[in-house]
Parts: sequence; structure tokens; C-alpha cells
Amino acid sequence: MRCKGEWLRLYAVTDRSWLRGRILAEQVEEALLGGATCIQLREKELEEETFLAEAVELKRLCDRYQVPFIINDNVKLALACGADGVHVGQSDMEAGNVRALVGEDKIIGVSAQTVEQALAAEAAGADYLGVGAVFPTSTKKDAQEVSRQVLTDICKTVKIPVVAIGGIGRENMMQLSGTGVEGVALVSAIFAAERIEEACRSLRRLSEEMVAG
Repeated sequence: MRCKGEWLRLYAVTDRSWLRGRILAEQVEEALLGGATCIQLREKELEEETFLAEAVELKRLCDRYQVPFIINDNVKLALACGADGVHVGQSDMEAGNVRALVGEDKIIGVSAQTVEQALAAEAAGADYLGVGAVFPTSTKKDAQEVSRQVLTDICKTVKIPVVAIGGIGRENMMQLSGTGVEGVALVSAIFAAERIEEACRSLRRLSEEMVAG
């Protein structure tokens, strides 16, 4: 299996909106120190050369902490920086095409909002699913919400691990207990925090409790 469920417990998705004059690598290291189990680099507006340099730096950092490093959307850049995997949305690229490009050793994550999408992604070679938005979110303006029932149905239907995403924080995470998810993917709950390491310690404990429940 290319993706273990425990890698998804506290899945940190970067967002430079909250850098506040700091360097992204510093924030990511704080997240890793606090217990983040996977890092996804999500960049929409950086020049490719800058993006690649940042990706190489974060890959080295994740290797040091022995945590998987995932690139959002950009298969070419994921290969160039030696990332452990790539995450694609429904509109980005069909999972089977991604597998043909990245080979058998890379992790492929696919976003899904329905049981049908989840099954199609699994059949095409996805290693894990990102399902959401499970709660209202301001991070992704066009995100459609996925009900608890659909989330539960997806987890019961597929054999690959599922990570919940969208509007999740310490105040609502426990509502996902019993759905079958292996963890939570968080953006603002981590990177908008004043003390990222401390926030991650608390969020990691909650995630472990949520999954166990």
C-alpha cells in the first residue's frame, strides 16, 4: 500500500495567506514539530522556478521529519522536486493518467464528493481520497459541502484511506468521529494560528481521538 492511514491523521495544506512576513519553510517546520503527519504544498500563483525551489526546500524538510510531502495539482513539478506524491482534483487530471505519468511508487490523492467519484478514483489508481468540504470553508470559495452521510458512505465503500477537508478546526473536528475517516486535512486551523507548533499538538491529539472514536 502506497498510503498508510496514519499518514493522514494531521494533513497540513499550506497557504501563504498567513505568512505575515515569515518564510513558509519556518511555518511548515513548526507544523512538523507539532505532529503534522503529511504536508501538501499548494501554490496557485508562484512562478514555476520559485515554486520548484520552495518545493525542493520543503521536500528536504519533510524527509528530515520522515513525513510524506505532496504537491497539489502540478504533476510535472512533483516529479521535478522528488515529492512523495501529488494530489489532484476532479477537474485537474484523471487518476489513471496521473499514475501513468508518476509511476507506481508515488502517492496519488484525489478529491471526491460522491461515492461514484470515490469509486472511480480508486479504480483509476488513487491511494487516498480527500473528501469535502465537510464544513463551510472560507479557504476555497467554490467548495461544495459534503454531508456526513455521504462522507460515511464513501469511507464504507472504498478500500483506500479517506481524509476529510474543509472548514475543520478544533471546535468541530469531533463531529467527524464515527465516519471512518483516517484523519483531517487542515489549512487555516494550522497556518493562521499564532503558535503553529502548539496548535498542531492540540489538533493532532484531537484527530487521534476522533479516529479512535
